[in-house]
Amino acid sequence: MKVVLDACVLYPTVLREILIGAAGAGLFTPLWSDRILEEWARATRKLGAGAEAVARGEVALLRAAFPAACIPARPAIEARLTLPDGNDRHVLAVAVAAGADAILTFNAADFPRHLLAEEGLVRRDPDGFLWELWSHHPQAVSQAVDAVRARAERVSGRPQPLRALLKRAKLPRLGKAMDQV
Repeated sequence: MKVVLDACVLYPTVLREILIGAAGAGLFTPLWSDRILEEWARATRKLGAGAEAVARGEVALLRAAFPAACIPARPAIEARLTLPDGNDRHVLAVAVAAGADAILTFNAADFPRHLLAEEGLVRRDPDGFLWELWSHHPQAVSQAVDAVRARAERVSGRPQPLRALLKRAKLPRLGKAMDQV
């Protein structure tokens, strides 16, 4: 399954790392564009000095790990598309150009299902998407989550309860399911 990752799912570190872990396990093929990656890097400015530089380093690592994931801009496709927020047309254009199956985003209002369906796409929210992957591939998703949790514990210097960590990452359904196993 080919999935375009919107900037809003790349910006939260825990969510991004879980998604990339699942992609690295072969559970889906991640896609993005230079503009999506740039939006993510610029969004980190609000975290303070140095955050954007860190994000740009992470962008470079993603590019190296998934060299085929970056889809070139397609202005002709973008020009024919309509979305409530014209600034999001580039995301839909990437999905259309790449023959993606879905766009992963928190931004439901700007990606109406009926407009995506006209292009053969669906909009997925990260929690439902990862819960579904976990339902079919519990070991692979659990390994990705465990690796992210271990990193979070090393960085914070304290335990990170699974359910709380996933809730902060806007993954409450996944957290509840994994906590009950």
